[in-house]
Amino acid sequence: MVPKALCSPLFSLACDYRIASEDPSTRIGLPETQLGIIPGFGGCVRLPRVVGLQAALDIILAGKLLNAKKAKKAGLIDKLVHPGILEEETMKWAAELAKEPSKRFKRFKPQGLVNSILEGGLGRMVVFSKAKGATLKATKGHYPAPIAALEAIKETYGMSDRQKALDIERKYFCEMGITDISKNLIHVFYLTEMVKKQTGLPAGSTAKAKDVKAVGVLGAGTMGGGVAYIGADKGIQMRIKDINHDALGKAYKHASDIWNKLVKKRVIDKYQAKQKMDLVSGGLDYAGFKTLDVVIEAIVEDMNIKRKVIAETAGQMRPDAIIVTNTSSLSVTEMGEAHPKPANFAGMHLFNPVDKMPLVEVIRGPQSSDETIATIFELSKKMGKMPVVVKDGPGFLVNCLLIPYLNEATFLFQEGMDIKTLDDYYVKNFGMPMGPLALMDEVGLDVGIKVVKIFNKAFGARVQIPEVMEKVGKSGRLGKKNGKGFYKYSSEGKRLDPDETIYAELGLPAAKNPYAEKECIERGVFSMVNECASALYDDRIVDTPDEVDLAMIMGTGFPPFRGGLCRYTDSVGSQVIATALEGYAMQRNTPRLKPMAALNAMAKDNKKFYK
Repeated sequence: MVPKALCSPLFSLACDYRIASEDPSTRIGLPETQLGIIPGFGGCVRLPRVVGLQAALDIILAGKLLNAKKAKKAGLIDKLVHPGILEEETMKWAAELAKEPSKRFKRFKPQGLVNSILEGGLGRMVVFSKAKGATLKATKGHYPAPIAALEAIKETYGMSDRQKALDIERKYFCEMGITDISKNLIHVFYLTEMVKKQTGLPAGSTAKAKDVKAVGVLGAGTMGGGVAYIGADKGIQMRIKDINHDALGKAYKHASDIWNKLVKKRVIDKYQAKQKMDLVSGGLDYAGFKTLDVVIEAIVEDMNIKRKVIAETAGQMRPDAIIVTNTSSLSVTEMGEAHPKPANFAGMHLFNPVDKMPLVEVIRGPQSSDETIATIFELSKKMGKMPVVVKDGPGFLVNCLLIPYLNEATFLFQEGMDIKTLDDYYVKNFGMPMGPLALMDEVGLDVGIKVVKIFNKAFGARVQIPEVMEKVGKSGRLGKKNGKGFYKYSSEGKRLDPDETIYAELGLPAAKNPYAEKECIERGVFSMVNECASALYDDRIVDTPDEVDLAMIMGTGFPPFRGGLCRYTDSVGSQVIATALEGYAMQRNTPRLKPMAALNAMAKDNKKFYK
C-alpha cells in the first residue's frame, strides 16, 4: 500500500502489487537525482523490472514525481482507490490475491512490437544512447547523477544475479554521494525544507499569522491573472480590480489558459479547472473589498499613483485587513506612509511569470507589524511559493544582486563581446538557465534601463549606466515584448538568433570578443558576490547566507548544483574574488568593479559566508 504522499516507493518496489490513494496530493517517484545521488536500496535495479526500461529511465533520470493517475499509467501503481477506503480496499485485495497464488507474481511485459524490440538487446542500446544524449543536453553536463543512474541501470538491467546488481548500484550510489555537487544539492534541499518550518519572524516573536481566505488584486492583465491563478489554484477566493474591462479580460484569460494547459496534460480535469476558475471574480469598483483579508497591489510602477491607490483602497477595506505592494524597485517605506495604518502594510514581491517563479520577497517596512509579516509569509507558502523576508532597500535582495550582474553583461557587450558567445559562457559553462542579455530581453529593455537609473541614483559609482543603455532606450527596442532586442523573436514570442543589426544601430563596431571566458564570467558573477557581502554585513537586507542562497536559486535560477551564491563564494574563496575584482577594476579603469568594504573585510582573513 502506498500512502497519500509518499515520494520514494523503494519499499513498495519490492512488492508484487501496489495500491494507492487517488487523492490529488499523491506523488510517487524516485527524486534522488535531484539531490545529486542515484536511487539506492534497489531503486535502479527494481524500477525497470516493474515498469520497463523506457518508463523507468523517464522517471529516474529526471527525478520525476508522478501523480496517482500517471503512476498507474506508467505501471508504478496497479490499483487506485478513494482515500477514504484505501486501507479497507488494500486488505480486501490482499486477501483475494492470497487465495490465487498464480496471480501473486506479476512481471513487466512490453506491449506491442516496437516496445518489445526496444526492451531487447539491440533495442536497449538505442534507448540508452538516446537517453544519455537527451540527459546531457538537459543538464549541460553539470549534473553527473543522472548519467551515473543511467550507467547503473545499463549494467544491471536483465541481470539474473540480484545481489550482484545491487552491489553495482551501491558502487554508483557511493560515488555520487561524496561529490560536491551532491552536497550542494542537499544543501538546497535543506534550504527549502527550512522555509516550511519558519514563520518569517525573528526568534522570540509570539505573533500569529491570520487565516487568509479571500485576497484582492489591484491591477489586472497578465500579472493580475497570474496572481489570481496561484491563489485560486490553492482554494483562495480571488477578486481582481482594474480600471477597464479589457485588462480584466486579459487576467481571466491568462488564469484560464494555465488551467487549460493542466487539463490537456491530464494533471487536473475540466471539472476541477472550472471549480478553480469560479474562485476568480473581478470588477471596476471596490465591491466585495470589505470581505477581503489581504489585497495585493500590482499597478503601474509610479510612486505617486501607488500612494494614492493604497490610501484609497485602505478606506474600502476592514481596519484589520492587510495591503501589500508587488513593486520590484520602489520604496515600501515611502508607500507605507500613505496607508492610514502602516503596521498593516508590507511588500510582497512576486516574480514574473508568477505561475512558474517560486520566490516571493516579503519586504518588511519599518512600521510593518509582526502579524502582517507572518500573515504574508504564510500566505506565500499557501500559494505554493518560497518566501524570504527582506528589509526595504533599493532592489530589495534579488534585484540588488542581479542588477550589477546584468549591468556588467551590458558593459561587456559594449566593449565588444558577441551576444551569443557571452550568453553561452553563462549558460553552457557556468550553468545559468538563461544568459544575461537574453534575460534582459525577457524582463524588458525599457524596464532594465529604468531600474539601472534608480540604482545609479541610490548607489552612485557602484552601478554605472552603460552608454549603450541610453542608446537602447532611444532605439525602440523593448526586448521580447515587441520582438526586438538583443535577440530576434518569432510571432509566438520564441527567442531566435541574436539580432546582428543591433551593433550598427547602437553605433558599435562588429563584435571581436576581446575577453576570455574567465573574465566575462568573473566580472558578472563576482559583481553579485560584491553586492552580496554588502547586503549581508553592511545593509543587513537579510540575516543569513541561507536566505541569500535560497533567494538567488528560486528568484534568478542561480545554478542549484553550485549550492547558491554564498556557497559558491566559499568554494572559490573571498580572497580570490576580492583580488580578481581589484585587478579588473585597475585593468578596465572602472570603480564599479572595486571590492567594497564588506568583501574586503572577508578577504582579509579569507572568511567564508558559512562557518
